[in-house]
Amino acid sequence: MSEIAGHPGATAVVNESYSFACMRCGHGWEQSYEIEHHVDGDGREFVQYMVDGRVVPSPLSRPACENCDHHVVRIMRPGRVASARDAAHRGQPAPPAGPVQAPAAGGGASAQEHHWHLADLLHVFQRKAS
Repeated sequence: MSEIAGHPGATAVVNESYSFACMRCGHGWEQSYEIEHHVDGDGREFVQYMVDGRVVPSPLSRPACENCDHHVVRIMRPGRVASARDAAHRGQPAPPAGPVQAPAAGGGASAQEHHWHLADLLHVFQRKAS
């Protein structure tokens, strides 16, 4: 197995990025990692996560918030934090929460609109009396 230039001992290097959001303080951030694949003296494979040339713990093990050091952190695909910040800077409000409006049966020519609620959706799971 040959080493990768600039990564002593590495047999492969993969770049991955993640978005993080702290569920305690709401801080969000993104981080890119170089993941080096190695083989130890006994032939077992292992990986090292690298940031700016430093070995760091796997972000998937027990991430800590950069802001409050809390460990309840949501890990998401890359770009999620950046897209949320971009939307906030453009002044786009988040869509309002509430009942979903379903189109009327028969192509939309109904005089009465129906707002769906959780109970409407759960009725299919209710047991029928025998």
